[in-house]
Amino acid sequence: MTHRPYVMWPHPVLRTLAAPVDAVTDDIRAIWDEMIIAMDTMPGVGLAAPQLGIGLALAVVDASEARGQAVRMANPVVLHASAMLRDHEEGSPNLAGVWARVSRPRAVTVRFLNAGGVTEERDFVGLWATSVQHQIDHLAGRMFFDRLGRVKRDMLIKKARKLHR
Repeated sequence: MTHRPYVMWPHPVLRTLAAPVDAVTDDIRAIWDEMIIAMDTMPGVGLAAPQLGIGLALAVVDASEARGQAVRMANPVVLHASAMLRDHEEGSPNLAGVWARVSRPRAVTVRFLNAGGVTEERDFVGLWATSVQHQIDHLAGRMFFDRLGRVKRDMLIKKARKLHR
């Protein structure tokens, strides 16, 4: 199975609040399956539906060593974030070829609709937490570089544009 192409920055869907999902249906499950293929193809540890041009509040995360442990989330919301921060080099296929060190809470508790359509609360730590927060940012119309200072953000975007000329 293939996946639809990643939309490239500055596509409007990347700056738009994703629409909430009312219920987990077979169509939603099919989108999650496609997202997992796209995530694994990168390869990456997470993907949000807007990255594929789908304006729904859907995300997948798999930061496991062996892979195949993807968590499927609809309408994820951070309920609690640790005071301790963790730095990680983040990037996005929507602005390919550039990365930046981003500081985020090391652990988060997230509420979401799971693959069974049931509301679940789960704790994520380390790379899992970083990826979940990165995807939730996408669902809110934010990119990882929005967490940088203006000068660093502008340099990163300029470098990405230069790479893709």
